[in-house]
Amino acid sequence: MSNNLHQSGVRLLKQLSRHADLIMDVYLSGSVREDEDNSAAIEKLSQSEILWRPEPDQELRLKRSVRALLEEALSDERNRQIDANVGSSLATIKTLAEHYKEARQNANYSATEAYLADLSEHVYSFAEGLKYSIRVLWGRINNEFGYVGTINAKIRENELAQSQVTELLNGLEMFQFSELGEIAGDIRELRKLLVTTLQETLSSCTQELSVVQGRLLELLGRFRQIRGRTRLLKGWLLYTDLHPDYRPDDHVSHKQLPSLFNRAEAILAPAAVDVNNTGYEPELLDIVSRLKAITRLPTDTSHLSHDVSMSLVEAEDFDIPDNPLKLAVDQYFCSIIDTGRSQSALEYLDEHGLTWDRESWLYQVICGYEGLPEEHRAYFELDPIGEPDPTYTGNFVIRDVELGFA
Repeated sequence: MSNNLHQSGVRLLKQLSRHADLIMDVYLSGSVREDEDNSAAIEKLSQSEILWRPEPDQELRLKRSVRALLEEALSDERNRQIDANVGSSLATIKTLAEHYKEARQNANYSATEAYLADLSEHVYSFAEGLKYSIRVLWGRINNEFGYVGTINAKIRENELAQSQVTELLNGLEMFQFSELGEIAGDIRELRKLLVTTLQETLSSCTQELSVVQGRLLELLGRFRQIRGRTRLLKGWLLYTDLHPDYRPDDHVSHKQLPSLFNRAEAILAPAAVDVNNTGYEPELLDIVSRLKAITRLPTDTSHLSHDVSMSLVEAEDFDIPDNPLKLAVDQYFCSIIDTGRSQSALEYLDEHGLTWDRESWLYQVICGYEGLPEEHRAYFELDPIGEPDPTYTGNFVIRDVELGFA
């Protein structure tokens, strides 16, 4: 049986190869008429059931299976056939799984291998067909249904594609993986096919179908907008044909300009205060000073028991003494300038016998360096002296700092 099937398949493929030109002519034109030149080839193709005649008085056409093979191999954008019959595929998969389990229980190894091969072929074919349907939908979206010439035809094709997407999504909801898991049981081969493979395929395809549905709705809205504007333009042209003496009014002279003609953007944008512009600071302060506080809460008014006299006198000058630690750091910076050589902060502290805490002294030196103006800081260079932390990598422990000219 297997040998006969192999020979029949080889014979069919040879027929396709031998008459490739004639088959492509039929594929592109849709039908073929018999004449003396191709009668022998047509007879052989008809016997091989590659060509068929729908009615006795009709011309020969390609079989649907051969046409589907060419459409998929050539990625023909005219192919709008999508197999949305998910229920039949699901029923076939369940039936083959039950056949496989029964043959496995009866220890019929040859039947087990045959049923497992058929089940694998149906599962993978279903996944491939589902992905192919999505590719067809994306092809129709990307060229914006370019195989039809009118907006109305594009809208009809869009609605057809939406109905096919809806039917596919409704069919995918029929897959209950709890039921498929019960059918598979503890059989590893069945769980791989019915649960793992199908679940991954259906998850990715469902997400992609949702995106396809959104793109179709967006495209349909644009098509309807174009159709509405086209109808408006055609109506205007028809009106001008019926009323050749029509002259539009001067809408600029009207007080109320119709919204149809008022399509220009405003020349001046709405005015707004630029609070980030420092030039407006006096005006803003003046506005804020004239704001009145309005409160709705009851307030208790307090009255002074006697008059309080107040006199305005000139404020006395006062000085804020400098921090001695800051002054010592300034002397440290001046000594670096005077000597012209680098010196660490702790060496200077010990050399001059200063009594400041060593850690506070280091912090004040670092703050003094960071607090210098940018143009003055460029003349100095502050280098940390220390070693990496022995326990925590990436940390550098500073023991001292050295100040010098850059």
